[in-house]
Amino acid sequence: MQKTGNFPIRKVAFAAVTAALYTALSFVSYEFGSAFGPVQCRLSEALCVLPFLFPETTWGLFVGCILTNLLSMYGPIDVVFGSLATLIGGLLTAKCRTRWLAPLPPILANGLIVSAVIAYAESGAGGAFLPAWGLNILSVTLGEVIACGVLGLILLGALEKSGAVKRLTVN
Repeated sequence: MQKTGNFPIRKVAFAAVTAALYTALSFVSYEFGSAFGPVQCRLSEALCVLPFLFPETTWGLFVGCILTNLLSMYGPIDVVFGSLATLIGGLLTAKCRTRWLAPLPPILANGLIVSAVIAYAESGAGGAFLPAWGLNILSVTLGEVIACGVLGLILLGALEKSGAVKRLTVN
């Protein structure tokens, strides 16, 4: 099998397909007004559990999030920190030992980091930041629980049940 750096080409391609799928699903959420803001529930966030089964998808999620956040009303701060939240969540999800814990890292990373980005954009670094952050933690985390915790677990279960994991596992 041909290699690109330390990764077989199939792993790089799988990560690229994940980036494209994340971006496309985010655009669907964008059209419904749920991709950005204090109340957000991106369909693409369901994919953030994929590193549990396929660690190479972490990088695709990161790139897909960067591409999506280029549309963000919060500007470069969201491109950098929002995308880093997805990367952190993916790297930690890849280390999870049980399927039931797989949604937890992206829920926590996005709930804490993305909510801070929104709070900063809404209130700056002054005294209003902490109350705004607290409210945004609740709303962003709720969206992540729906996307990662509910839809993501359904996705993992379907992939495991269908046998797709064995067919998609790339050595």
